[in-house]
Amino acid sequence: MIETKEIKIDGVLHSAQKHSINKSAPTFVSITEQIEGLDPIDFFQTGKSMGEDRVFWQSADQKTTFVGVGEALLFHDEDDSYQELKASWKQVLKNSWIVNPFDQYKTGPIAFGGFPFDADEKVAELWKSFNGSQFRVPTFLLTIESNQTFLTTTAYVEQGSNVDQLAAELITRKNQLLYAQEPTYQENNIVLKHEVDPIQWKKLVKQATSTIDSEKVDKIVLARELQIEFGDSCDIGLVLDQLRNTQENSFIFAWEKESVCFIGATPERLVKVDQQQLFSTCLAGTAPRGKTKEEDNQLGEQLLHDQKNRNEHQIVVDMIKDAVSSFAKYVEIPDQPILYPLKNLQHLFTPVQAELDQGYTLLDVVEKLHPTPALCGFPRESSLDFIRKFEQLERGWYGAPIGWFDQYFDGEFAVAIRSGLVSGDKASLFAGCGVVQDSDPEIEYQETSIKFTPMLQALGG
Repeated sequence: MIETKEIKIDGVLHSAQKHSINKSAPTFVSITEQIEGLDPIDFFQTGKSMGEDRVFWQSADQKTTFVGVGEALLFHDEDDSYQELKASWKQVLKNSWIVNPFDQYKTGPIAFGGFPFDADEKVAELWKSFNGSQFRVPTFLLTIESNQTFLTTTAYVEQGSNVDQLAAELITRKNQLLYAQEPTYQENNIVLKHEVDPIQWKKLVKQATSTIDSEKVDKIVLARELQIEFGDSCDIGLVLDQLRNTQENSFIFAWEKESVCFIGATPERLVKVDQQQLFSTCLAGTAPRGKTKEEDNQLGEQLLHDQKNRNEHQIVVDMIKDAVSSFAKYVEIPDQPILYPLKNLQHLFTPVQAELDQGYTLLDVVEKLHPTPALCGFPRESSLDFIRKFEQLERGWYGAPIGWFDQYFDGEFAVAIRSGLVSGDKASLFAGCGVVQDSDPEIEYQETSIKFTPMLQALGG
């Protein structure tokens, strides 16, 4: 049982202002309180009525859920400078005033965001709100963990701030979120689905296999786009609710910017770090689920013994093992993969566990791992060069790291697949596959069609 006591926001802000005056610099303020339990999707939906950008994250084991509303702080780099982000976060925390009696939970100041798949990609219309890397510390962060619920309020206090006014504004907005009427949801109605040039995409798969035959490339990952139109603006809250109820064993995420939302349910963890303990995932090799238990078992056994998928999976295992070994005291990886079942698909899965050497952080690991062979290919530079030259899709944040980190650089990143970009009454869904020497364009096309399914169903299709 947690002992709770009311924390006076105005008192904390006045203390922070004294700190700001002494330091002659703005103070980053974070206040965490325990609150009564509430539904995270309702909280997310209420944030929309307040006109605030929102964040949603649910861990694959469903033990931790975050919902962010508003933006107290934004780190934005037009490239993807992991080290600059790390240094900027450290600098912010040097002049901070953090009140958090519950730091044994995932509470306090936390930054949420993502990196681009390719920092050299020139962002056009589709991803213009998501250029470069962006990480947001929400003004209000709901944390639900171990059946406990917390709210972290974050703001900046300057030497000349009107603290009483700031406190009143924060309390008013907080109460609007916590005590709003039950939000309404609007059914999403898809009126149009359009695959972007599937014939040309199959030709590109064939071109990739020819490149693999003639050059020193083992694997090239190609992605394609499915465009959606709705009868009215898409209700993101309803999509999240559908994903939460249907996509077990997946990380569910949403990151909103200027009324455009990147949303998905990805099975693929890139890396988690908790007190220098590292956990990663090798996920490559795909098969559909069966309609019966017998068919499902048969498809799973075929996947486990399919040489093409096993080779593709081993490439990912070898790369992640080599990368993690460069900054870890030990690395534990099983010899054989197992099946990782999802609602519509099953994958070959190999877990990775290690202990980070001192001095390395989560962001160092993300920088080293991305892009993995599962989303780019192998060798990295050769496959990435092919994607840059020939793939027509603007990838943006698709296939890139998305996640969170706290003041200690503990946190978690997933690979942003099984995802879509929603803007008003339109959406673009993305799916990819690993092309190897003996890939068949039609089979790869069918695999990507299956990978569209989770998001398509959640959107109402």
